[in-house]
Amino acid sequence: MRLTRLIHRRETEDVIGMKLKHFIVLTQVRDFGGTVSQKALGESLNFDANNLVLLLNDVEIDDRIRRERDPADRRRHVVVMTKQGEKDLERAEELLETLEDDLFAGLDADERATLRSLMSRALEKRCSPSESQPLASGAATSN
Repeated sequence: MRLTRLIHRRETEDVIGMKLKHFIVLTQVRDFGGTVSQKALGESLNFDANNLVLLLNDVEIDDRIRRERDPADRRRHVVVMTKQGEKDLERAEELLETLEDDLFAGLDADERATLRSLMSRALEKRCSPSESQPLASGAATSN
């Protein structure tokens, strides 16, 4: 928990150039290939439709994403990452790498690789579509 608090304190908008929530949205959209249905994005983030719309409105203001009608079903929307969003996400990831270097300075290269591997396995299990479930009620979720 101390590590989580430390990361949240240091991952400010000033450090990565955007709100952490925006970073997470952009990362998810990119991981879906740059275009994703609004419904699939909400499910992957465990957001209900209303809260997702509010978050996407905020990200869209900065021209990092745009929402369009799904050509296959005009009743639905897709979220598309813009060139500005790609650029801003790449820059934020570079800045986060320096933060990671600072946070894990006490670990050697092998220990960092092991940590990354373990975290990736945990996230893959947690984020796979068949396993996706809302966070436990005691989990910290900030808006």
